[in-house]
Amino acid sequence: MRVLPSVAALAALVLAQSGAGAWAQEAALTPTDVPAEGQPADKPLLSESVVVTVNDDIISSYDIVQRMRLLIVTSGIQPTDQNLPELQREAVRSLIDEHLEMQDLKQEGKTQKFDLIASDSEVDDEIASIARSNNTSASQLLAQLAAQGVGAQTFRDQLRAEISWRGWIRGRYGQRLTIGEDQVKAFEKRQEGEAGKPQYEISEIFIDANRSGGMQQAEDGASQLITQIQRGAPFQAVARQFSAAPSAANGGEVGWITTGEMGSEVDSALEGLRPGQLSAPIPVKDGVYIILLQDRRAGGATEVVRLKQAAIALPKTATAEEASAASAKLAELRPRLHGCDDLEGISQKIPGVVAGDLGEAEVKDLAPAFRDAVDKMQAGQVSEPIRTDAGLHLIAVCEKHMGGANMLTHDQIEDRLFGQELAMISKRELRDLRNSATIETR
Repeated sequence: MRVLPSVAALAALVLAQSGAGAWAQEAALTPTDVPAEGQPADKPLLSESVVVTVNDDIISSYDIVQRMRLLIVTSGIQPTDQNLPELQREAVRSLIDEHLEMQDLKQEGKTQKFDLIASDSEVDDEIASIARSNNTSASQLLAQLAAQGVGAQTFRDQLRAEISWRGWIRGRYGQRLTIGEDQVKAFEKRQEGEAGKPQYEISEIFIDANRSGGMQQAEDGASQLITQIQRGAPFQAVARQFSAAPSAANGGEVGWITTGEMGSEVDSALEGLRPGQLSAPIPVKDGVYIILLQDRRAGGATEVVRLKQAAIALPKTATAEEASAASAKLAELRPRLHGCDDLEGISQKIPGVVAGDLGEAEVKDLAPAFRDAVDKMQAGQVSEPIRTDAGLHLIAVCEKHMGGANMLTHDQIEDRLFGQELAMISKRELRDLRNSATIETR
C-alpha cells in the first residue's frame, strides 16, 4: 500500500497528546489538532476526515492516529521522522485487516444465525489477562493507555477483532483439521536426524512482504524495528504488534529449534549470533525475519528404547545344568515371539517364565548386558537369552528413537503442526478477503 498523503498531519496528531511519556515530541499544531482539556481520549477529533474505505466501512484520520498511538505505546517504539511513515502504514494495514475480518464474521453470523463477534465480557477477560501479565489491573492498564492518548475503545476494538477472528478460524476449521500420524512420524524422523546438530532458543519477528507492499518495504520495516529494539523497545512487545508469525501472540517466542527447521537463510544468521544478540534483517521467500538468539547448546539427544522381557529367575549360584535348562526353554520360546506383540500372553503359558513391560529408558542407562544387546537391535526384534545375576532374559525392543530434554514429544509435535496449519488457513482466508474487497485510499 502506498504512503498516505497525510503523513505529516497525522504525525503531528500522534505526537501531540500531552503527557505522552517518553515518546512525546514537539510538533507544530493547530488548535483543532489536540483534544480540549478534559475531553476523553477516545472522542473523535474535530479535524477527523475519511482516509480509507473498506467496502462500505470508513477508516478515519482519527482511527489511524489512535492506532498509531496504540502501536507506539504497546511496543515501546520511539517515533522518528524515519519510522512514522511505516507506523502509519502498519496502522492502516491492521485496521483494514480488522475491518475485513469483522465484515466477514458479521456476514457469516447472519448466514448461520449465530453471533460470531466476541462479547464485551470476553474482551474484558482478555484485558484482565493482559493486565495480569504486566503486573497491573485492568483499570490501571486502561488509565495508562488513556494517559498516552489511546482511547479505551481503540484498544477494545483491536482485541475484539483478534479474539473473534481467532475463535472463528479455530471453530470453523479446528474440528475438521486432522494431523495425521504420518505427519507426526515425519517430524519425529527429521527431529531425530537433526538431534546431534546445534540447537538454538530463539524469538522471532516476521514481516510479511505481501502485506507490507513488497520485499523492499518489508526489509525497510525490519531495519526500523531493529533500530527501535536496539534503542530499548522490548522485543516481545514489538513482536506482538508487528510480527505476522503465529508466535506473535507469545511475544515472538519460538523455543528451541535445530538447524534446518527455518531454512538455510535463518541457519546462516544463527551461526554468527551470540546469545542475547539480535540479527540483521533476514530475507526469505515471503518476507523478512528478525531473530533474537536467547541461548544455544550443542546437540544433546540420547537414544531411548521401550522394552519388554520374558525371563526365568536364576540365581548367580545356579549350576551349569540349571542354566542350560533355562537357556533351552527361552531358546524354544524366542521364535514364537514377534516383538512386543502379545509377549506377555505367549510367555505366561510357559512354566517358570515371567514376562513384563520394562518401560522406557535411555540406552546409556541400561545394564551393560542389556545395553550391548539393544545397541545391535531394531524395534520389533527379540534378543538371544541374556544372563544377569538375577536370571536369564529375552529382551524385546518395542520402540527405539532419539530423545532428550530438547526433543518434542508426540503431543507437542501434534500441537505445533496443528497451530501451523491453523495459522496458514487464517493467512489464506484473510488474503482472499483482501483480494475480493474494494479498498480505496483518499
